[in-house]
Amino acid sequence: LITNRGPIMLELFEDEAPNTTANYIKLVESKFYQGLSFYRVDEGFLVMSGDPDGSGEGGPGYMIKSEIAPNLKNLKGFLGMADSGRDTAGSQFYILLADAPHLDGRYTVFGRVLEGLEIVSQIIVGDEIKDMQVVEKRDHDYSPDIIPLTR
Repeated sequence: LITNRGPIMLELFEDEAPNTTANYIKLVESKFYQGLSFYRVDEGFLVMSGDPDGSGEGGPGYMIKSEIAPNLKNLKGFLGMADSGRDTAGSQFYILLADAPHLDGRYTVFGRVLEGLEIVSQIIVGDEIKDMQVVEKRDHDYSPDIIPLTR
């Protein structure tokens, strides 16, 4: 994850959140996140991105099911999928700047920052994702199961 503030290396928890990981990798490889801004920053809590509208309401045009792994907690440096309720995540994600146990059991935790947490803590609203690349992945197809939006 390359931001205008610097690079952030992520590790995804495919074993615990396989569909969320597949969705994230699909979006990264399609350049969905490229150019998107961090639209929410709560100092000492989290940063959020992944909304093409920048409003907190946008997404990829579909949703995915929640994958709550009881062994994964919302800890400093961990990634989670933002949503508006169970099974409504799409592309928006957060990175925690502090432990947030009140989020446990509510949001899909699917990765963590391996390197660059100091970069995450410098992000301000409007900072941009310049590029994202998958450096390493398993040898299988990454096609997520999606929930189509109904109108």
